[in-house]
Amino acid sequence: MKKIVIGLLVLSLGAMALAACGGGASNSTGLDPVPAEYAGVTNPLGPDAASAGAEVFAANCASCHGEKGYGDGPAGAALDPAPKNLVEVAAQAGDDYLYWRINTGKEGTAMVAWKGILTEDQIWQAVAFIRTLK
Repeated sequence: MKKIVIGLLVLSLGAMALAACGGGASNSTGLDPVPAEYAGVTNPLGPDAASAGAEVFAANCASCHGEKGYGDGPAGAALDPAPKNLVEVAAQAGDDYLYWRINTGKEGTAMVAWKGILTEDQIWQAVAFIRTLK
């Protein structure tokens, strides 16, 4: 009987440890996995699109993410959760993640879906600009 109680205690502690660590589907970056329909897409415009992307970013993203993408924009100060630091995200994410997230937004946050508001080229331009942030 004592062995059963100890075994259940060990199992319970292990389950709690996994739950605390987020034991679900995650990856080494901590970012959500990219859906299959977006996985592997790359920017068709290339790095030259960054100058146009700077204008798209300034007009649509900087108010929350800040001019340099640190998540410190004036509108972002009141948001919970706070806007992501795009410098950090871009260092971990591929073009597919950035395009997907801008395109579809993120439920449970203030990140809206820009699909239908920005053109596909404008979203890719923003991705190119985000890649230049340091």
